[in-house]
Amino acid sequence: MKKINIFWFRRDLRLEDNCGLYNALKSGLKVLPVFIFDTDILDRLSDKNDKRVDYIHQAIMKINDELKEHKTALKVFHGKPLAIFKQLSEDFEIDTVFCNRDYEPQAIQRDQTISEFLNEKNIQFSDHRDQVVFEPNDILKSDHSPYTVFTPYSKKWKEKVNTIEIENFPVDFSNFLNLKTDVISLQEIGFADTGIEYTKPSLDAKIIDSYHQNRDYPALDHTTHLGIALRFGTISLRKCVQFAQKHSETWLNELIWREFFMQILFHFPYVVNDCFKKKYENIEWRNDENEFKLWCEGKTGYPIVDAGMRELNQTGFMHNRVRMIVASFLTKHLLIDWRWGEAYFAEKLLDYDLSANNGNWQWAAGCGCDAAPYFRIFNPEEQTKKFDKDLKYIKKWLSEDFVLSRPIVDHKYARERALKTYKKGLS
Repeated sequence: MKKINIFWFRRDLRLEDNCGLYNALKSGLKVLPVFIFDTDILDRLSDKNDKRVDYIHQAIMKINDELKEHKTALKVFHGKPLAIFKQLSEDFEIDTVFCNRDYEPQAIQRDQTISEFLNEKNIQFSDHRDQVVFEPNDILKSDHSPYTVFTPYSKKWKEKVNTIEIENFPVDFSNFLNLKTDVISLQEIGFADTGIEYTKPSLDAKIIDSYHQNRDYPALDHTTHLGIALRFGTISLRKCVQFAQKHSETWLNELIWREFFMQILFHFPYVVNDCFKKKYENIEWRNDENEFKLWCEGKTGYPIVDAGMRELNQTGFMHNRVRMIVASFLTKHLLIDWRWGEAYFAEKLLDYDLSANNGNWQWAAGCGCDAAPYFRIFNPEEQTKKFDKDLKYIKKWLSEDFVLSRPIVDHKYARERALKTYKKGLS
């Protein structure tokens, strides 16, 4: 049996400009590409109509179609990664398993377990940097501690990026193992067709050139919609950064925020469940279940909040400006624990990413690193006047009788209650 290498697709569902895949293909041995529908992750999803799983399935189908043109294919599994690699190590003589690095605590633990098993079998585990430009330890303060404030982090990031050449990695199809296999269906892994349509992501200069002017106005829908592509790696981050450097400093900052939150999660994994600023654990949340339900359903009586929640529930997307408004409303107006909102977004958002979702919710609640101060409380009516003055966005998602809905809480009263509660918890 000839030795082979394996490339394990994870958050990098593309063939072009894929660092780990490139390194596997230039290693000198034939490469078997694999993808695992990980039951440790899928079993936690209660909704079997999950659009994200459908998106992933369609993305790997596209990869497989492209590989078939070159007389190879993607070997797709459904199960626990450790069990799959045990089976692979029996079916093939493997030299090295290549992949791209993941920075979430559970993924780090998974990779540690796989690496230890492979080492016992004298198989190397080779992980590469692909979903970030800089590793969590690449951008540090002068005392080698991590940055916890965005502005100095981004300044250092930009200085450093100017000193390197961002590589792009071609794909050599001649080095794949000859293989014929079909991708298992969504139904075989216990999920349903959701109607979402995967299209290959692309960069639109028209949107990105004017991103700084239009991104805050939800009715314009003038954002890149690349969140899901970056989350699952169907577009190359390096390609996005190079494009942003030419077209938009504002969008480049958004990409840096993404890396900032990733390194926060890496260095401070306790933030998954706890406030970054630990004294915020003393805040007495009201956690009214009925009010939370009304917020989830878009029935708070505040049109901009309700429009946002209905957009989320119907599409799996919410405009970024509106995300800030609805998060502020939940944590400040209703005094409901940010973790409730974070969990709801995790369930509904197509572009859900643990580090960004966690970082942004803690920012809204005031308890995160570099967070808005607790006394900054968005006024939904003022936000509407500023960003949706013609009510185009609101009317798109709410029926005409939305103006008749009675707010579940008065803004002035809620603001004063929030200030009092936060002050008491932090004193």
